[in-house]
Amino acid sequence: MSKNLFITGTGTDVGKTYVTGLIVKKLRENKKNAAYYKAAMSGNDRRADGSLIPGDALQVKNASGIEQSLEEMCPYVYETAVSPHLASKLEGNPVEMERVLKGFDDVCGRYDYVTAEGSGGILCPLRFDKQKIQLEDFIKARYLSCLMIADAGLGTINAVVLTAEYMKAHHIPVKGIIFNHYEQGNTLHEDNLFMCEYMTGLKVLACVKDGDTDLDIPSEVLESLYG
Repeated sequence: MSKNLFITGTGTDVGKTYVTGLIVKKLRENKKNAAYYKAAMSGNDRRADGSLIPGDALQVKNASGIEQSLEEMCPYVYETAVSPHLASKLEGNPVEMERVLKGFDDVCGRYDYVTAEGSGGILCPLRFDKQKIQLEDFIKARYLSCLMIADAGLGTINAVVLTAEYMKAHHIPVKGIIFNHYEQGNTLHEDNLFMCEYMTGLKVLACVKDGDTDLDIPSEVLESLYG
């Protein structure tokens, strides 16, 4: 049975995929049989044959060096750069929870540490038509604990606290926070770290600087986040 962790963010473009790549890389470098999974990803380019490239999965694969195939990393891939629920309305192929869970379970059956990444923030809908599927439905279906990725800059106190409060109210466990785009010595960033910890009760477990190729967190701490 694999150990699993869900990566969410305070919003779009805070660096979830970048940080997830560093997380999976650290696991691999510590001889862990590590894998990646994302239920749905939007905003992807096409290959010459017309098939879609799962861009986030490719980024994590390249950053981490894992050998997992792109095909098993994500069951739903869309071209339009919008929320998956809207992309599927425009392109077809709406998310089916059964397929998402089967794909995840298959990956869990082959790897020891599975890092699942969300789309956008915690409230990003995966489907909204006759069926309504939220990211938290996937999280709760497999009892996943979460790690929150946040931009270190202006506005992050509000974004972090609101995300943490939503997850608490919806009984979604959060193991901690990782700041991205962090600048040591930047008064704003350092104060944001202090205030986010104080106002949420969550620990900032690592700070990622632009260009980092390694995650500065003890291996035992990282591995303890998986359950």
